[in-house]
Amino acid sequence: MQISKKTQYGLRAMVYLAKNFKRNKVFPLREISKSEDIPFDFLEKIILELEKSDLVKAKKGPNGGYFLACSPRKITAGDIVGALEKTKPVNCLICGRMGKCSAKSVWNKLEQSLKDALDSINLSELTK
Repeated sequence: MQISKKTQYGLRAMVYLAKNFKRNKVFPLREISKSEDIPFDFLEKIILELEKSDLVKAKKGPNGGYFLACSPRKITAGDIVGALEKTKPVNCLICGRMGKCSAKSVWNKLEQSLKDALDSINLSELTK
């Protein structure tokens, strides 16, 4: 399983916002883009998905920008990855053997292990 660039960039943008969380400041996308070397147009799309998932909020206007929707301690890597990526290692619906698949338990364990690992890391841990 490979994590997409979108998710890698999204996590980096969220860590950037988490590092600056205590400053009670909003950050323009251009600043995040430049600081994290994320293509601006791509970051716009990523931030919208994170906003739809209630992980970031926007302040509109000339001094606008983005900020975390809640404390970095309450946001996990799993929240971010889940907002931007499908984390199922196998799509069982395609196979058609759902009821009689001997490998299904392997895929379920892999999916649960990945979820547990990502959910065990909060954003504040990534700012150190």
